[in-house]
Amino acid sequence: MPERLFSDDPGDAPKKVKGAFFSDYTGEFPMPRVLQSPAEASGGTAADNDAATSDKPSRRAAGPAPAWLRTGRPALHELTRNRRQALMALGGGAVALGALGTGAAAMFGPVAADPDDFVKTGSGGGNVSPRDAGSFSNRDSSYTSGQGDLNDLGASGTADTPSQAAVAAMRATPRFPTPLNRDPVLHLLRRATFGPTTADIAAVKQMGIDAWIDQQLDPDKIADPLADAALKAVPTATMSTADIRSSVKDGDNKPMYELTRAVLARQMWSSRQLFEVMVDFWNNHLNVTSPFDGGWDVRGPYDVGVIRKHALGKFSDMLIASARDPAMMRYLDNTSSDKRNVNENYGRELLELHTVGIDGGYNEKDVRNSAYLMTGRTATRDGMFKYDQNKHWTGAVKVLGFQHANKSAKDGLAVGDAYLLYLATHPSTARYVARKLCVRFVCDTPPQGLVDRLAKTYQESGSAIAPVLKVLFRSLEFWIATGLKTRRPLENFVATARVVGTTPGADTANALEDMYTFTNKLGQPPLGWGPPDGYPDVATAWSSAAGMLETWNAHRAFMQQQWKGLNNPKADTLVTQPAATLGTYLDVLSNRLIFQPMQQNEKDALIKFMGAKADTRITDNNLGGKLPLLAPLILDSVYHALR
Repeated sequence: MPERLFSDDPGDAPKKVKGAFFSDYTGEFPMPRVLQSPAEASGGTAADNDAATSDKPSRRAAGPAPAWLRTGRPALHELTRNRRQALMALGGGAVALGALGTGAAAMFGPVAADPDDFVKTGSGGGNVSPRDAGSFSNRDSSYTSGQGDLNDLGASGTADTPSQAAVAAMRATPRFPTPLNRDPVLHLLRRATFGPTTADIAAVKQMGIDAWIDQQLDPDKIADPLADAALKAVPTATMSTADIRSSVKDGDNKPMYELTRAVLARQMWSSRQLFEVMVDFWNNHLNVTSPFDGGWDVRGPYDVGVIRKHALGKFSDMLIASARDPAMMRYLDNTSSDKRNVNENYGRELLELHTVGIDGGYNEKDVRNSAYLMTGRTATRDGMFKYDQNKHWTGAVKVLGFQHANKSAKDGLAVGDAYLLYLATHPSTARYVARKLCVRFVCDTPPQGLVDRLAKTYQESGSAIAPVLKVLFRSLEFWIATGLKTRRPLENFVATARVVGTTPGADTANALEDMYTFTNKLGQPPLGWGPPDGYPDVATAWSSAAGMLETWNAHRAFMQQQWKGLNNPKADTLVTQPAATLGTYLDVLSNRLIFQPMQQNEKDALIKFMGAKADTRITDNNLGGKLPLLAPLILDSVYHALR
């Protein structure tokens, strides 16, 4: 095992320099806070949580922070547990109350005197919309409620090409200064990949920003040898349901476990990095956790046939595909919904999470009608999607602006598809998706003007995603937002693997297993978020000392070659060009790992850690065996924590 950052040894060397090395950022370092463990997310008990992880969330100390570090971080982040968590905590009896609303003000509104009214007529009370009841517009906004939209980042508008937008943004002064190098190539790679590599930087500089983006938006034409090699270690991850059922024992969760390892492999080693970023984005937007009860034969095919197939296509196609997928039907309980006993789970999440969002203005009557429209969509015992017209509720329905007589059960599937198309192309869906894209690529509280610009393109393109991304990359707001995003734990882990050059090896399968286990300790295993709203994508959701320490320990795991079975470059291969003194050596090493030199006070702390001076002569690239201890300290810095 590698040396951990903080050990029981009072003379532990990295511990000695922590205060000096991070003195500028004490108390406000924006690293992950594990809000809930996988056990908690699944409704587990405190004992389950203790078994899942021994790392308890801890509230970081309040204190002043530089302006750039406060960006996207609310002044108020006391969080209200969302409806799903509350229902889980209250137990099975509370689940029956789930239909009563998302917002607390609407939760106990008036209900129909006759319960049958819900099925027969779609009537009943509780018709205050969650928006009007004061609910947060989305889960991420609950973390950033005190900040508001940052409508002035220092530059705005669009240019004819991404490279022209980058040049214009470089000429502007960011409203929120950043410690990161503002080099547009580095900024692009921090946001459009899971972390820059030296090879990526060389490729963008050779091709140019515009050509590189165009290439990444056409992933089928990009060779992907490393990811292809790694996927051989997890063969069930890409199998069809029929192949899975013929390859593993009934109910065996191996395909779902291998899928999560495949996610890690692709994020680390795929050449189609922008595509993988968007796959991750949509897996969170249309979240179906892996593993989940009943997903053994369908979760992998959902990844292939819904998310990956449509990640750069039309959202309307993806949404309709998800509503005809057995994994989604099982995960959100639509398999147990029929005309005599309508389960509202999927109908609600379709509105709240998948399309218009709480700001769309739907109410409880809309939720019920949404659920009625989805009745009959189910999954067979052999893992196939089926529309069963005998389960479809018939009768007039109205959801927002969508109305249909819905008279014939045999036409119910087509009526549902028409409803889904209406939702996918709704203006509120355009704004909701556009804002989430801005949060992913720009900052935690993005400028409203940029959101509106992307939403307009989304509608004009009929929900096509590639045109929206092209406008995003031509926007000055994107290029001036350097350093305004924090890497989530999994992103930091993957970025470390990429920058140090870890690649598939002789026992990739076991190595991916070990790495997956480590991501559980980080609080963000791939596809592991239990509730249907997907992992948070804002800094305040991940801030904790425990999460930060495990992230730092991950840096040591990579630099000290923990992952047996992979090709792990030795630390002494990081610096290949001669460095006469320790001071110049640190500059070379910093440029290799974080693509920029460190500030002088930070260099001084590292020199002190080495027990040397800046002008100490270097005769050994491994620094007498100390390099595997020194290099992780550079990765521990704020430069590697931000994207």
